[in-house]
Amino acid sequence: MRRLRACLGAAAAVGLAATGTTALVAGNASGATTALSNRWYAAAPYLMPLDNDPPDAAAIMDATGLKAFQLAFVLAPNGGGCSPTWGGTAPVSSDTAVRSVINTIRAKGGDVSVSIGGYGGTKLGQTCADAASTAAAYQQAITKYGLHAIDFDLEEPEYENTAAIKNEIGAAKILQQNNPGLYVSVTTAGTADGTGWFGKQMLLEAKSQGFTPNNFSIMPFDGGFNGAASQTSALTNFNSILQSTFGWDQATAYAHEGFSGMNGRSDTGEYFTQADFQTVLDYATSHHMDRFTFWWLNRDRQCTPADNGGRTSGTCSSVTQNSWDFATYSVKFAGVTPPTTTPTPTPTPTPTPTSCKSAWSSTAVYTAGNEVSYNKHNWKAKWWTQNEVPGASEWGPWQDEGAC
Repeated sequence: MRRLRACLGAAAAVGLAATGTTALVAGNASGATTALSNRWYAAAPYLMPLDNDPPDAAAIMDATGLKAFQLAFVLAPNGGGCSPTWGGTAPVSSDTAVRSVINTIRAKGGDVSVSIGGYGGTKLGQTCADAASTAAAYQQAITKYGLHAIDFDLEEPEYENTAAIKNEIGAAKILQQNNPGLYVSVTTAGTADGTGWFGKQMLLEAKSQGFTPNNFSIMPFDGGFNGAASQTSALTNFNSILQSTFGWDQATAYAHEGFSGMNGRSDTGEYFTQADFQTVLDYATSHHMDRFTFWWLNRDRQCTPADNGGRTSGTCSSVTQNSWDFATYSVKFAGVTPPTTTPTPTPTPTPTPTSCKSAWSSTAVYTAGNEVSYNKHNWKAKWWTQNEVPGASEWGPWQDEGAC
């Protein structure tokens, strides 16, 4: 499955094209962490914190109500080895730049998850000796950032390497066991049939190891897709694959299924608009799927006229939009209504009209408590009265009971 690469240096080259989402952790700037709900972790869109003109996470939170971000991507060092780095170049052990982004998000009540793998670059599953050493490398990131969630983005070229996938799935299982409550997502390529041969082999590896993550997500783009209908069809087909692989019924399979889309123009020239996202969101929520995310926030803004349309960009969507339009669908999936700039006014209830009493008569005699209507108001007599017009005097015999 092909992914976009931008000529923005080594870290960008590896990061620009992967997709996945995971669960997150919330905390404050001092490092203490409090988990968000799984629904937020499952809704976190991708953010590249070091490349592709990273947007201000705090501004996105204020504009949309978003709380969770999927930070991408942790890889093996470009020169080889079994230690985690950001994009192959920035060691997690000495990182301060990503930590600053995380602190900003947590200070506003949100949190992050970290995605590992993606398209391109060297993955830890390829360079570490076995599942245990692969897990130990990822555990460094979990410990440093206080993560409660992690995403395994397993796609080309790594998922064609049987030994590497065995290491990755084994590491995911170890991390799940050693970090109680860890939200684990596994993301892989999507095809019209659901997922391809290598994706199915990855599922079989998970079955053989007895590993079940919170969800298996597919990326239905960059594979001949054309709008939301082709994506929901792929999700339906992937559900059947999950049923047949793990012996689940349909509902259980949907509860372990996720969607990871691409906003705007994909690497292969497909287009996915806000309307497409809404259609897939409706499908995901109506089938009670576990995850809805997209690749990526750095592109969730409109291109300048010179950039719009004919190419895929790492910093804008190439479709007409307001900034952060696509992020609002993640907020909706999490179950929170995005903020609006102009609150909808609460309508003033229309009062139920009061029926009018019998009309006042100048010749009738009225005693205390008698009621009449006059000039579209009801009136009650305070004492004996005759031929005194209701309302003629403030101190007269009639008490106004309101319009009728």
